[in-house]
Amino acid sequence: MRGRHGDASWMYKRASSKDHIDDNEKDESSIRMPNGLGGIGNPSWSRCLPHILVAIISSLLFGYHLGVVNETLESISIDLGFSGNTMAEGLVVSTCLGGALVGSMFSGWIADGVGRRRAFQLCALPMIIGASMSAIAKNLWGMLLGRLFVGTGMGIGPPVAALYVAEVSPSYVRGAFGSSTQIAACLGILGALFIGLPAKEVVGWWRICFWVSTIPAALLALSMEFCAESPHWLFKKGRGAEAEAEFEKLLGGLHVKHSMAELSKSDRGDEAEVVKLSELIFGRHFQVVFIGSALFALQQLSGINAVFYFSSTVFKNAGVPSDFANICVGIANLSGSIIATILMDKLGRRVLLLGSFLGMAVATGLQVIAATSLVSSSGALYLSLGGMLMFVLTFSLGAGPVPTLLLSEIFPSRIRAKAMAVCMAVHWVINFFVGLFFLRLLKQLGPLILYTIFGFFCLVAVIFVKKNVMETKGKSLQEIEIALLPPE
Repeated sequence: MRGRHGDASWMYKRASSKDHIDDNEKDESSIRMPNGLGGIGNPSWSRCLPHILVAIISSLLFGYHLGVVNETLESISIDLGFSGNTMAEGLVVSTCLGGALVGSMFSGWIADGVGRRRAFQLCALPMIIGASMSAIAKNLWGMLLGRLFVGTGMGIGPPVAALYVAEVSPSYVRGAFGSSTQIAACLGILGALFIGLPAKEVVGWWRICFWVSTIPAALLALSMEFCAESPHWLFKKGRGAEAEAEFEKLLGGLHVKHSMAELSKSDRGDEAEVVKLSELIFGRHFQVVFIGSALFALQQLSGINAVFYFSSTVFKNAGVPSDFANICVGIANLSGSIIATILMDKLGRRVLLLGSFLGMAVATGLQVIAATSLVSSSGALYLSLGGMLMFVLTFSLGAGPVPTLLLSEIFPSRIRAKAMAVCMAVHWVINFFVGLFFLRLLKQLGPLILYTIFGFFCLVAVIFVKKNVMETKGKSLQEIEIALLPPE
């Protein structure tokens, strides 16, 4: 076993070998006629679209709660009596992230235990409770408790959304639909920025901002009653007849037989066994879990969420109106996500990841130059703001949407939910500390050193992706699973 998994990139190199690609191409050619699968065409993407649109409300809420304190943090701190306390301001952000860590740690077990639909509903509940608590908070502790509840829901939502979208989407549009979670998050962030604009002029407006978020959360919980359950989860639970019924709802009756046959390919008879945490960290799945965790770690160490959380403060220090600057950031993020959705199933995941991290490294380089004495003050301003917008744009082209999509594709069905939970926990741990210490590090180290560190991690990510990440576009989840972890 050790010899087989001793190389961290063994599975990816094996999957990309010429023989294996030839085998995959033969398999695909045998089931994909010129006009699609089995000569009957690809399944219509429109059948599963309504279910996906409901699911990505969780991503919309995720983005909204990331951005809701951006415009409102100043007025919140004044009203609740901690104005000027950077640690308290950091806690308003980071407590939410701490709750997300807790939620993400249990998300896999929840999704596997009660199903994807019920997991979405359990994600919405703490978001409703937490947002209400924050809206009526009278002091810092009340705000932090509400943010903790909201964070728990945020931790459950993204991994379950990634699982659900990957499992109900036809393979030929899975990349585009997987990217829709990022678009929804961008719309959530942008929505929070627009709704938060009156916060500095209207006393107590920040409370309205929290109340607003309870509406889509309630809509998610209610609408999930009418959505399809994941056929993959039903099949894993031994409920084959129900899986067929859901496939018919999602893909159409003509594609049920082929889809069930695909699921059977990857069934190695071990689905009923309990997946232990030690198996993910030390067992035969360690390599793929490590790669997933490393991708999320590098994503966060690039410094992207520091931009989202504290862009108002950074732009204010640069003399730019924070509301205008934040809207520009939101538009750059949304534009890149839309472009990524278009390109995901054309260029592929790996190409977008490489280009994204490389572009982010260049963008941090511009911000480093702006922090030196090499340019004039006006030139430094343009470089700094241009670099930040370029950073957000290039992030949203790949480093933002691809890791979550890629991991939902490369993890075997048996461990998919729990492995996603482990990787998301790594994501939230690093996210928590970035949110907590960014302002303090910016003051102590200065932008020159801090952005140099972020740029270094972007370059490390380029090297890591080039060595370890395979391409998954156009392949079914079962084809990817068989390629990466063939039966022993």
